[in-house]
This record gives sequence, structure tokens and C-alpha cells, in this order.
Amino acid sequence: MGYTSKRGRRPNEYASKSAHSHIINDQSLQEFLKQCNLPKFASEVTLDDCDRLIYQPVAKNPIRNVVAIDGGYTEVAVQTGFPSSTVCFCQIGALIFSIDDLDGLAKQPFIDPDDMAKLKQIQRLKLTLPVRNIQFKNESTLVNSVRKTIHNFFCQKVDNEELIATLRWFIFQEYDVSLPTWNLASCPVCGSTGIPLNLGDMTKDHTFFCNHCRAEIFLTDVFRLHEAIDEELGAGGILGYLITTLEQIILVHLIRLILKIKPALLEEILFVKDGPLAFFGQTANMHRPMRSLVNFLFKHHNLYLAGLEKSGAFVEHADEISEKLANGTVLILNNDYIYKYILPGKADPTTPYGSTTYYSNKLIFKTLAGGMYVVSLPTSRNMTNPKEADFQNLSAILTNVEKLKCDMYDNSLIPVALANKLVSLADHPSSRILQKFAKSAIQT
Repeated sequence: MGYTSKRGRRPNEYASKSAHSHIINDQSLQEFLKQCNLPKFASEVTLDDCDRLIYQPVAKNPIRNVVAIDGGYTEVAVQTGFPSSTVCFCQIGALIFSIDDLDGLAKQPFIDPDDMAKLKQIQRLKLTLPVRNIQFKNESTLVNSVRKTIHNFFCQKVDNEELIATLRWFIFQEYDVSLPTWNLASCPVCGSTGIPLNLGDMTKDHTFFCNHCRAEIFLTDVFRLHEAIDEELGAGGILGYLITTLEQIILVHLIRLILKIKPALLEEILFVKDGPLAFFGQTANMHRPMRSLVNFLFKHHNLYLAGLEKSGAFVEHADEISEKLANGTVLILNNDYIYKYILPGKADPTTPYGSTTYYSNKLIFKTLAGGMYVVSLPTSRNMTNPKEADFQNLSAILTNVEKLKCDMYDNSLIPVALANKLVSLADHPSSRILQKFAKSAIQT
């Protein structure tokens, strides 16, 4: 890494124009590259390697309403000199609209703005997070500043119910037979491992105390985000994990409210999440309580839930093989197929794909109109070779995926496209405006 001139008195040091020759001529690097594999091209793919089925729309659509959940964030510098300081603005939204309203729009020659407004009933939640060289209130470290900020965010009310109460309900499985203890991987203060968080010891503020150092532990520390924050490098590495987690906790919150008010509504609501049904990075352990909740709902109520992917290896693969699939085909992806054609590697028959992150399984769906979608649907357990019977409400969900198609973008859905438009934060002009807003707010 070269030197840069700070005051213009000396020249910049640029990278060498010939140092690449030492890499090209290195025998060990040549041998390494010879042993690497790349993903297969469409011409090399054999679809017989996994189950295919012909999609049949349901005769009577059980879905009356659709809830789409999406989030966005942007990181801005509030001080660009030394030391530089950055914050992150996050926005998460839950959009709801009626299938009848959507059907009504399709029958009109022109769309009335008032009718379009019915499809934009969204509730937004905002979060500002310190990322680098910013201290929150009386907190002494960046780790504690981030922890306190996330805890305060969860203590706010959404539809007259605190998010932190939903997190407790979710973690300790209060919807069924309550679990007495959650084992926290590490204390965010002293670093001790295997910290038991006993439900009976939780304070009214949803906090605990470490059994080693007696430091205060927030319930939101179960996300383990503190493990990925560096006091010098900052908290930029947790932002993607945090947004994905918040989107799914909002989903859990809505499910909890429905169970509390009118459980029968779960029979007619389709939840759509932007991205796969999984938790990643430090928050990956959340997939276990999520699968427990899914199994409870499948057993005692019902659940229509789908994750729709817009980018990534699976979406690129679906686009590659689109010509090989007939319209109305569902390709259920298994371990062997995923590791043979999509992700370079070798399938382990004892370890399903995404076993430590996903509470779902993936499929590729080519609609009757030719649209290609990568869909993840919740399943009761990890499976290396899922079958049609393992996906509850499969036909009803795919019927609505096709119904919700959006012609504005390639293979997009109306609720996901709308939710993204209403919560995403563009680099320009949003980041510039937010930067000025943050600077003025902190200075005052």
C-alpha cells in the first residue's frame, strides 16, 4: 500500500508497474490455480440432478393481503478530517396492501394516483448507528455505544408494542413452552464465554448481569454484533447483518401482533422478505429460534412466507439456465445440485446447504409468463434433498409470486420493488443530505 501526500509538498507513492511478474512466475501460485474450480456454464448443467415439478396455480387464492419487508442503510462521514467520524442511517419498512386493490389496478386502463397510494401504506422505522469515532452519551467505547443504540431502538413501540418484548417472546419461545435460559456466546465487556441468560433474572429493562464481571448485558446482545466491532476500524462490518436481522425481527413482531389480536389472519396474509430466509454473520444463531417459531406456526396456525432474491450466485444461475426450463416449472434445489453447479465445492451428505444460517430451502421458479425467481420457503428442518411435500403452502405462495410480478424491473415483484423504493437510501442525493443533517445535528 503506497503513501499519499497529505499537504501536496511531496509526491504520492504509486504502486509498482512490474511487481506482478513475481506473482506470475511463482510456481506455488500456479499450482494453486490449477487446483481451483469455477461454476459451471449453462451448457454443462443437467437439470435431472434435482426434482422438477409442474406448477399449478391454486383454484381459490387464500391470500387477501401481502406484507413486504425491506430495509436500507447508508454510511455518511460527519467529520472528514482527522480523526474521521462516520454514522449510519438505517430505515426498515413494512408495506401492506390488499390483493383486491392490486387486481383492481390491473383492470383499469389508467392508474389513479389515489388507487396507487393504497399500495404504499408503509410503516418506517429509523435507526442512527455510530460507526467510527463517535461516542454515544456517556458510553466509554464504540462497542458499548453501538450496543446501547441498538438496545434503545428495540425499546421503542411499534403498534403499541415494544420490539424488545417481541425479542424476548422470540428468544425464550414464550409463544409455546418458554425456554428458561439462552446461552450467550460471549460477554460484550469481559469476553467470558458461555454466559447463561436466565429469563427469571431479566430486569424490567430487559437486561442481565454477567456471572463473571457483573457487567450489564442487554437482551439485544444475543445478536452477538459486539463480536464484530473493532474500536479502531469501527462497526462497518455489522451493518449488513444488522439490517437483515432487523427486517426479520419486524416480521416476527408482526406475527406476534397477529397472534395476539386475531390468529386467523395468518391464513390470508403472505409475508414477503427481500432476500433469503436466513441470518448471516454474527447473527446466524438466530436461525434456530426462527425455525422453532416456523414449526410452531405450521403446527398450530399457518404461515405464508417467502424470501425473494434479487442478486447473487443463485439469481445469476437461474438466469443462465432459464432457456432450459419450460414455463411453469419449479426446480427444487438440493445439496448436490447447489455444490455442483452454483457454488464451487463438494456436497457433504451430512451437512445441508445453509445448515448454520437458513431456516428455509431454495427453489427456482419459472412462471407461466416466463419470469424467473429464486425463492426460499421456510421448512421444518435442515434437508440435503428437499421434496415438494416439504414445502407447506407451496402452490398458494407461487400463485401469488406470479400474481405480484412487476414489469418495471427484471423478474421483480411489486411489493419488493415498492418497499425498496420507499425505504432505500441512494448515494446521491440522500447520502449528501444526510451528511449535512448529521453534521449540523451533532454540532448543535
